[in-house]
Amino acid sequence: MASGVGVVVFIVAIFILSGLKILNEYERGVIFRLGRLAPYRGPGVIFVIPMIEKIMRIDLRTVTLDIPPQDVITKDNVTVKVSAVLYFRVVDPSRAVTEVENFLFATMQLAQTTLRSVGGQTELDELLSQRDKLNARIQEIVDSQTEPWGVKVTLVELKNIDLPQDMQRAIAAQAEAERERRAKVIAAEGEFQAAQRLSEAAEIMSKSPITLQLRYLQTLKEIAGEHNSTIVFPLPIDLLEPFRAFAKAVGGGGAGQPGT
Repeated sequence: MASGVGVVVFIVAIFILSGLKILNEYERGVIFRLGRLAPYRGPGVIFVIPMIEKIMRIDLRTVTLDIPPQDVITKDNVTVKVSAVLYFRVVDPSRAVTEVENFLFATMQLAQTTLRSVGGQTELDELLSQRDKLNARIQEIVDSQTEPWGVKVTLVELKNIDLPQDMQRAIAAQAEAERERRAKVIAAEGEFQAAQRLSEAAEIMSKSPITLQLRYLQTLKEIAGEHNSTIVFPLPIDLLEPFRAFAKAVGGGGAGQPGT
C-alpha cells in the first residue's frame, strides 16, 4: 500500500515538474489549450498542463533584420543595388503566432518587396540625397502591413547603394564641374567686392586730399619695414600744381610777345 502511494506521489511530482516553465523577462508564452488559443503568460515561472496545453515562446526584444541587396530600377531608368536594415519587435505575441505562419520570414519578404517598390518610384538623385524621406516611407508601408500580425516596425535605414561604374564616373564628373563652378562664382564675387571697396575708397579720397597723403605715408612705413636698399618716395601730385601753373603762365606770356 505504501509503495503504491509512493508511486502515485512520484507520478504527480513528475507531472507537476514537467508542466513548470521559466520565461525570461523578454519572453512570453503563447498557450494553446486543446488547440484553442488561451491568454499568453509570463514572464517568470508558469505552469502548462502536460498533454493538454502547448506553449510557444515569443521573444519581445527588438530584432535587427538585414535586408540583402535588391536590384532596383529607379524612376529615371538607372539600375542600382540597394540594401537596408530593418528593426522591429513583437507587441502582441498571440497575433504574431495566429495571424501569420512565420512572422520573421514574412517581415523579411515584405521589406524586400517594399524596398524595390519604393525605389522604383524614386529618381536616382532623390535616392542618393533624401535617404531620410525614403526610410520613413518604407517604414510606414511595412509597419502598416505588419500591424495585423502584432509586429511593430520601429526603424528602417538604407545601408548601401551600389551604382554601376559608368554612373559613378558620371556623378564624379558632375560633382567636379559643380565644384569648379562654385570656385569661379566665389572668385568673381570676391573681385566684385574688392572693386566695389576700391571704388568707395577712391571716392572718399577724392573728397579729402589729406587722406591720399596719409596713404602715401603708410606706404612709406611699409616699405621701410622691409629693409630694402632702395626706397621709392611717392611725391604727392598736389605739390607739382604750382610748378605747372607757373609753366603755363610763362608759356602764355612768351606766346603773346611776337604779336606786340
